[in-house]
Amino acid sequence: MIGLVDCNNFFASCERVFHPELRTKPVVVLSNNDGCVIARSNEAKALGIKMGVPFYQVKKFVDEGKLHVFSSNYTLYDDMSKRVMSVIRGMVPRIEVYSIDETFIDVSGVENIYQLGLQLSARVEKWTGIPVSVGLAENKTLAKMASKFAKKYKGYHGCCVIDTPERCEKALRLFPINDVWGIGRRMIKQMNYYGVHTAYDFTKWNRSRVQREFGVTGVSTWLELQGIRCIDFEPSVAKKSITTSRSFREEITDFESLSAMVADFAALCAKKLREQHGRTAEIVVYFRTNTFRTDQPQYSNVAKVELTVPSSDVRELVTAATTGLKSIFRKGYAYKQAGVVVTNIVNGVIPIDLFDPVDRVRQEKLLQTLDKLRGKMGDRMVRVASQGDCSGEINRKYRSHCYTTNLKEIIEVKIM
Repeated sequence: MIGLVDCNNFFASCERVFHPELRTKPVVVLSNNDGCVIARSNEAKALGIKMGVPFYQVKKFVDEGKLHVFSSNYTLYDDMSKRVMSVIRGMVPRIEVYSIDETFIDVSGVENIYQLGLQLSARVEKWTGIPVSVGLAENKTLAKMASKFAKKYKGYHGCCVIDTPERCEKALRLFPINDVWGIGRRMIKQMNYYGVHTAYDFTKWNRSRVQREFGVTGVSTWLELQGIRCIDFEPSVAKKSITTSRSFREEITDFESLSAMVADFAALCAKKLREQHGRTAEIVVYFRTNTFRTDQPQYSNVAKVELTVPSSDVRELVTAATTGLKSIFRKGYAYKQAGVVVTNIVNGVIPIDLFDPVDRVRQEKLLQTLDKLRGKMGDRMVRVASQGDCSGEINRKYRSHCYTTNLKEIIEVKIM
């Protein structure tokens, strides 16, 4: 059996942990630059607030005192996610972290999986303050389905199990096809055309038709809906690529300012590489203008720079990113967004290159020293001179404190 643990309305739940007075109030969390709604509490959903709606369209609820709003605080959310995953790891033999708020769990060999699911749901909420829904089934697709039932219906008490053909058929008949994991927008449009509206409708197709219409991916989902495991359980591994990007509060027109932002993105990627003990062999830089400004000329481009020797040295990554930016930058444009992606990440010992001019042993000692300094004094205390500060480019008017990671922002308790 496989399970899925899904944090309920995760970003909003993180904010409520430190604002318990809002546990029954409508809460939304906004995207970068406070542009649109990316997370909603159930109470906010009841107000009719849709996912992705621009903030200005619902700001009236805030002004009227009917809605509480927070700017996205990914530092807080990432740390709370690690705490949730730590609790889960202590209760099951293996986990596969799927996203910041979801993880698959291996419950093979567990005698009473329903009891485990109930205990897991209760313990995570008690120890972290984050409510979760647990779905348990024969494979990942059905586990995802079960977790949605656990989230939607309070009668499950946080855990839904699909473990018999009868329960599986009942779930399939109730489950909309557009909510099935692995069914994309193109597939949904095509399925609706053929009269497929529930997961059960899809299982009534024959394999040859599924293969013809949707290929191997469609067949895999079709089989999983029937209880056949096709998607392997993969214990959590280091990321194969890392991205840092931002939409700028104000458009950037000069190379120096854009270069400073890109350098900061590269430095953040280097930090994440160091955390997972990885090195990158390739760095990608991209940018675009504001596509909503039809009165302005439009331009976007991507540059790829390969490193001779895989590295996590912030200096090498910043240099490579700047080199890539120079090759594609054009004057006369107002740039609204940029990003850096490190790919081809390798872990472990890197073979020695006889022609490498860098003393990698000495370099690693230096990087370890810098890691210790940043860990003790903060990420921004040691920086490459060419770095800007991308955090300053984000409009976060409603950001909460980093309660769990910044000593200057921890909760203060006053005894009266």
